[in-house]
Amino acid sequence: MSSPDADATAARSVDQSANTFAGDVWVNFKRWNLKAVRNPFVLVVSLVQPIIFLVLFTEVFGNVAGAAVSRGGPNVGYETFLVPAISIQVALAAAVTSGVGLVNDIENGMFEKVLVSPMNRTAVFLGKTAAELFRIAVQISIILVLGVVLGAEIATGVAGAVGVVAVGLLFSLWFVSFSNALAVLTRDQESTIIGANLLQFPLLFLSSAFLPLSTLPSWIQTFARFNPVTYGVDAARAMMLDADVMVVIETTAFGGALDSVVPAVAVLATIDLAFGAMAVYLLSRASSSDVQ
Repeated sequence: MSSPDADATAARSVDQSANTFAGDVWVNFKRWNLKAVRNPFVLVVSLVQPIIFLVLFTEVFGNVAGAAVSRGGPNVGYETFLVPAISIQVALAAAVTSGVGLVNDIENGMFEKVLVSPMNRTAVFLGKTAAELFRIAVQISIILVLGVVLGAEIATGVAGAVGVVAVGLLFSLWFVSFSNALAVLTRDQESTIIGANLLQFPLLFLSSAFLPLSTLPSWIQTFARFNPVTYGVDAARAMMLDADVMVVIETTAFGGALDSVVPAVAVLATIDLAFGAMAVYLLSRASSSDVQ
């Protein structure tokens, strides 16, 4: 018969080894960061394309686009106008790789092992998402530094740069969720990449990313009102310029840049919740037979 002290020791051992929600999040956060470090090609690919856009658009189309910006938008150089858009593009490109990584887990059997483990499935998704957000924050920071080197100006200084990163992270959440949902539904890398990339460029070009909406055709302006990229770019641009730049939702209730930031953040948070709930639902409904 065991002693009370031995029983107490055993109970403490079980408590210490039991899974916690925070512990599950941390384990998955570390695992996905290690996976990204071991496969730097994915990190480079998701960053190189936006850098190419930043350099080409400023150097090749800078004069023409700059004139359009002066006519229909804030009186700033095109480099300054473009950097917030490229920051949002980085978030989009990096979010695509999130679903690809999940498909890779499905194909090599790791996802099935996670499903049958005692880990909380919501914590699994949150840990993975936190790792993606960390990577996106680093990449947006690189874009901001490169933009300043190319001549962009951040009127709000370091605080504005931090704000742009924060907006990029908030924006990226819905596309990370969408990419992971595609991965669970298709369980195929090519389908996930094609599905996400089919949306990426129409969303970018049918928005306020590269030119002020007032200079674009009316049908694009209509589409832009329902386009999450518009809200992400306008919020980041307002943070960078310290000015109200949004035209799809016009308000003077908050003053200055907040007239753009507050409505945009509200819209993005709503979209994030909807797509996040969808992704968690699909992950929670997944079974090992689904991913074999």
